[in-house]
Amino acid sequence: MRALPFPSLRVFEAVSRLKSFSRAAEELGMTQSAVSQHVKALEDWTGRTLLLRGSRQSSATADGRLLAEAISDGLGLITGVVDQLRSARRSNATVNVACPPGFAVNWLFPRLINFDQDHPDIPVSIWTQTGIGVFETGGVDVAIRYAASKPTGFHAERLMGENVFPVCAPTLLTTGQGIATTADLADHTLLVDVHGPARARPPTWDFWADETGQTLPRPSRIRRFGQSNLSVQAAIQGAGVALGREPLVTDALASGTLVAPLSHIARSKFSYWFVCPPKSLEVREIREFRDWLRREASTPTGQAG
Repeated sequence: MRALPFPSLRVFEAVSRLKSFSRAAEELGMTQSAVSQHVKALEDWTGRTLLLRGSRQSSATADGRLLAEAISDGLGLITGVVDQLRSARRSNATVNVACPPGFAVNWLFPRLINFDQDHPDIPVSIWTQTGIGVFETGGVDVAIRYAASKPTGFHAERLMGENVFPVCAPTLLTTGQGIATTADLADHTLLVDVHGPARARPPTWDFWADETGQTLPRPSRIRRFGQSNLSVQAAIQGAGVALGREPLVTDALASGTLVAPLSHIARSKFSYWFVCPPKSLEVREIREFRDWLRREASTPTGQAG
């Protein structure tokens, strides 16, 4: 068999289908630069121009369309056979779930005991990975995606949306400078989540201020975190004020380890999505896990509003 550049073929198919380098990057969990490099490498390998690049969207050439259709048909056939083989050998098998670390730590882990009690015959393993590309390894059954729009190319269901608002430890309000107005944030450390590139505006402090009509003051200090669960934990420890993201701070607010000192709430552009290959829902264990997630997401303590 000819040594085909399978990673580049998969990336090119996504760009051709979505007509966008940025959307393909979001779907595959890659940077836009990496997507561009894969497409360029494939064009060099074939010796043909496969995409017409535009400022708003990219479209496949005649050669590109021919190749994209062949890739889609081939990958679809392979995926179907692999799903069939994995389903046939499945008996009380583990459901492997890929999801963002913050969602895993702050929302999913505390609730898994409920699933274990109701379904003792279905083990669940959690992998803190992101991007649709996790399915290509064959080790992941379902994924929780944090995205501004419905993921394409797979079965996807919206689990919950996201509200954002300032949160802090109760001690921050009773010792030193309190927080009665947005201006009081100037006396505190702001805990900041670092977001990667995305199609929609991420839920940052500036986003919250713009959406709620607030003027964000210059804080005394800024501390940045690469994972949302770290900023939540820092807020619980009293290290500063975080921009709380429901559902990630729901349990901490309910237990009183975090409080919301201001009433201004912004609706994020992002949601949490249950995603899996379509044929995966033919597996009973995966359907049971999906149905349980729906129920948990719809309860008052799991509702994002």
